[in-house]
Amino acid sequence: MSWEKVKLGDIVDIKKGTYITKNESKEGPYPVILGGKEPAYYIDRFNHTGKAIVISRSGASAGYVSFWNEPIFVTDGFLIEPKEKVDFDFLYYLLKSHQPELQGKQGGAAIPHVNPRIINAIEVVLPPLFVQRNIANVLSAYDDLIENNQKQIKLLEEAAQRLYKEWFVDLRFPGYENTEIIDGVPEGWRKDAVGNLIDKSHRSKQVKSSEYLNEGKIPVVDQGREFISGYTNDEETIVDLGCPIIVFGDHTRILKYIQFPFAKGADGTQLIVSVCDEMPQSLLYCSLINVDLSNFHYARHFKYLKAEEILVPDTTISKQFDNVVSSVFKQVQCLRDQVNKLKEARDRLLPKLMSGELEV
Repeated sequence: MSWEKVKLGDIVDIKKGTYITKNESKEGPYPVILGGKEPAYYIDRFNHTGKAIVISRSGASAGYVSFWNEPIFVTDGFLIEPKEKVDFDFLYYLLKSHQPELQGKQGGAAIPHVNPRIINAIEVVLPPLFVQRNIANVLSAYDDLIENNQKQIKLLEEAAQRLYKEWFVDLRFPGYENTEIIDGVPEGWRKDAVGNLIDKSHRSKQVKSSEYLNEGKIPVVDQGREFISGYTNDEETIVDLGCPIIVFGDHTRILKYIQFPFAKGADGTQLIVSVCDEMPQSLLYCSLINVDLSNFHYARHFKYLKAEEILVPDTTISKQFDNVVSSVFKQVQCLRDQVNKLKEARDRLLPKLMSGELEV
């Protein structure tokens, strides 16, 4: 049975997002989707639940296709729903395969944007419904493995944080029974400001977000929610200090524990390296996660982070903690490597399946 050439307007319905007023609270459990890979912020209501395909409407991410399976609030984007005889999951992968075309047909002189006319005019090839489902099943298998690995990553990171809480919040560290505690500080420990414990001199060449590549030799890490935001081939940007590096988002407050050479994204991406023997990187990372900066709302947060005081244990305890948690973080990195390989394999298959080059 032959595949049919159609326009997207023949097989999808497009719904516009809902406007959010400037004075509306930007706090709550539901992600606000402007488009792009991650939520812009969170609010206390949603306008769509269940599976959703969203195409970003404007800005740098205009034309980006994302998939969501949770209650969300779509604002500066379009909800895309399949018409009859179009499989929902297949439609997501079909749109993903045409994402470069969507992004290449942006309109607007000042701010790039896509609109329903641009989306509807895209020509695609539509196989029979049973083939659509077979293609979606193949690609979904990769996404299921990716999701399972990400769940394992989350469990391992939670285990590291539970150990930190037990030792440094509840103060039930090895030998606590025989240690005197004065004003919340065990004997031989101290409290110190984060700024006194870290290297303030490190500088590196940054990569602008407009220069990110979809593929490349060097992963780019910035303050966004995605662990890796893009790639570059500029070897002058490589950050490799021979130890894990903590990345902190000056605007987003997001922390990442990076265990591989990378390039630093521009604007608000801070690199944190301990210069204190009693504060190994693994312990510093767990300590910083437990620092609450939420009261500062939208601001440059790094200066507030450096002013916060954290517990600095004696060398014996810090080494014990590092031995356990560094092993956990190595497992996390192995899982992240698997996720990256799965994504690469899925993305290689995508155009071949959508063109019919590979039959299923």
